[in-house]
Amino acid sequence: MKAIVLREYGGPEVLRVEEIPEPQVSCPYDAKVAVYATALNRADVLQRRGKYPQPGPKPQHEVPGLEFCGVVEEVGSQVLEWKVGDRVMGLLAGGGYAEYVVTHERMLMPIPRDFSFHEAAAIPEVFLTAYDALFFKGRMEIGDMVLIHAGGSGVGTAAIQLAKVGGASRIFVTAGSVEKCERTVELGADRAVNYKEENFADVVLCETGGRGVDVILDFIGKPYLDGNTKAAAMDGRIVQIAVMGGAKGEVDLGAFMNKRLTLVGTTLRARPIEQKIALTQRFRKEILPLFESSRLKPIVDTAFPLERAAEAHRYMEENRNFGKIVLAVR
Repeated sequence: MKAIVLREYGGPEVLRVEEIPEPQVSCPYDAKVAVYATALNRADVLQRRGKYPQPGPKPQHEVPGLEFCGVVEEVGSQVLEWKVGDRVMGLLAGGGYAEYVVTHERMLMPIPRDFSFHEAAAIPEVFLTAYDALFFKGRMEIGDMVLIHAGGSGVGTAAIQLAKVGGASRIFVTAGSVEKCERTVELGADRAVNYKEENFADVVLCETGGRGVDVILDFIGKPYLDGNTKAAAMDGRIVQIAVMGGAKGEVDLGAFMNKRLTLVGTTLRARPIEQKIALTQRFRKEILPLFESSRLKPIVDTAFPLERAAEAHRYMEENRNFGKIVLAVR
């Protein structure tokens, strides 16, 4: 099969298409899926640079890709829910930049009715990450105020929508351009802060009468530690999803104590399969119907063919996207 295989680490140029053996169904509860599309995530960029390896033993063929959508081609002997020809999507620990994947049947979700493969590819990783971060790690409740950093990213665009349907009373976001700020407001944010022109903590405190926000989703890390601490309300929850600006920094523990703040770190990729199945099944029950009712929508910025994965990575690293960058496999 055709796949992007990492033989070395470095810049986008290391992303090359190779022919490798197809994965086989070896477990009775597994399904083999012909992949039609996958999508980029920041973790893919880190893996390409050699900084975020796939969990478990190093595979013979290291193929990046944390999500997929496609058509079931083969099922194990104990698979009951899915049949050949079903349109499905789901999370992966790796391997999505390829023509075929094999995964546990309970990691699969049906593609929403009338959705294209490009739209479906833009759902699993970002919406499951945002869902988990907002409602489980951040314990968001109806009426809470929320600050979402990187509002124009895949997870950011998903989190804005989930916070809205989850009953947030005010949604603040940060983004790096006027255009991205405008688009986050169109998506449901109440106030977008251009971090190149305004101080997000000052804006949040000013517009909440000094109260602050209840939940903060952060992808930046070190440069935002102080601002997040200031922007958080009493008993606020800060959820650290990524550390794009640095993993080590100083925290004002006095402010954390006085405000009774909680800082929660989270990753999705390395969790045990049982936890990912439980999250997938809950998401499928509670959130997936909202796509068919048009209350949620995947935001696709652009699509590249798999052979142009290097170009897609450059596009992401230049922060040009609003929403997801899709790789068309077929």
